[in-house]
Amino acid sequence: MKHVTHWIDGAPAGTPERTAPIFNPATGAESGRVFLADVAQVDEAVAAAARAFPAWRDASLVKRAQVLFRFRELLAAHKDEIAALISAEHGKVHSDALGEVSRGQEVVEFACGIPHLLKGGFSENVSTNVDSFSIRQPLGVVAGITPFNFPAMVPMWMFPVALACGNTFVLKPSEKDPSASLLIADLWQRAGLPDGVFNVVQGDKVAVDRLLSHPDVKAVSFVGSTPIARYVYETGTAHGKRVQALGGAKNHMLVLPDADLDLVADSAVSAGFGSAGERCMAISVVLAVDPIGDQLVEKIAERTRAIKIGPGDDPASEMGALVTREHRDKVASYLDLGEGKLVVDGRENLPDGDGFWLGPTVLDHVPANSRVHREEIFGPVLSIVRVSSYEEGLNLINTGEYGNGTAIFTNDGGAARRFQNEVEVGMVGVNVPIPVPMAFYSFGGWKSSLFGDTHVHGVEGVHFYTRGKVITSRWLDPSHGGVNLGFPTNR
Repeated sequence: MKHVTHWIDGAPAGTPERTAPIFNPATGAESGRVFLADVAQVDEAVAAAARAFPAWRDASLVKRAQVLFRFRELLAAHKDEIAALISAEHGKVHSDALGEVSRGQEVVEFACGIPHLLKGGFSENVSTNVDSFSIRQPLGVVAGITPFNFPAMVPMWMFPVALACGNTFVLKPSEKDPSASLLIADLWQRAGLPDGVFNVVQGDKVAVDRLLSHPDVKAVSFVGSTPIARYVYETGTAHGKRVQALGGAKNHMLVLPDADLDLVADSAVSAGFGSAGERCMAISVVLAVDPIGDQLVEKIAERTRAIKIGPGDDPASEMGALVTREHRDKVASYLDLGEGKLVVDGRENLPDGDGFWLGPTVLDHVPANSRVHREEIFGPVLSIVRVSSYEEGLNLINTGEYGNGTAIFTNDGGAARRFQNEVEVGMVGVNVPIPVPMAFYSFGGWKSSLFGDTHVHGVEGVHFYTRGKVITSRWLDPSHGGVNLGFPTNR
């Protein structure tokens, strides 16, 4: 049985005084134990990051970028290995795990261009012989607290940008699937990242609370459920930290009568059941505008019944198990509420064994005021809500608690343009079911899906991990550096 440790100051660390089980979701068997940090171990990681900060902050932009380039190459070479760890501990199929690593790699590649992104502005002669210019500087020690559903991608939304900007980083991954974080830490070391610049503390609420209160942690980035996101934001800001806390979601797909229903059905099933629905950007509600509901539900049900459920390491599997038994039972409990017509029951025709299985489920005629429609289920449950018009569908989206992602399917460009203007959601797809922005844009929602002022990665990520400074200067005498006929190079 494996033991997953912390990574502090360039090496595995920690003692097994407190541990938690790691399960293989496909079998239900315990596959290892993860160390849970106490306050002293969190303090040790933060201290290592604080010691490493001055030298890393003062490293040239070119040298930082060179380390990032080497890490990118190592990440690409070990993509299959990382994906295998994700499948073994999270339960998603290998192809889905590979896609997760690739989307995280995009942010690494974005951060490789950090010299351009950190350029400031310059104004000559704002007054006589006086110049003014702006720069962006790193904050210091920053932390990332990440969820179980994307143990590689979500951390890579954070630390590449943070490190490229000159900060040092402490990662607190989910204790449910922690192994990928240690392999990533090892890759950073092999890429030449100095010890202490990237650290990992495994843990639970004890570690989270210490990171939120530690005086040397300047900023915290969090992704998780809305109640915890609110807690992280309120606690972190109360301790004077910069915080971005991304919460839950209830993402709707609005389908207009002129849409291509085969495309809609393919998209709804893919977006609803990929990663067993354990995505904050999963489509969990289809708003079918009359009169297309019956035809659309038939197409969705046909595709849903054809999905092959199985272990993540089986190449034939299209959807894997849920992450824990408790989470599986919670998702399944929504099917006992009797809210809507059960078209495809995910509790039937499951793989043998004790794995945390729940198949893809389709509920039709779900009432708009039901728990199934309003609450984040975070599992393979796709609800069909019938609406009479575009306006009724838009109102259901805009009056909901969340505002993370949404999509409209239509062949009417005017309707699509109206929707993208009127919908109160942070990320919008037009005939695209999962509108996760590319790395050079920023990821984040509205309303209860985000606490804080900035989104993740992209330009907003650079701004989150830096602070601006404006300098006004006057030089009365020219300086003279001597003659050097050698070709100028970066040093």
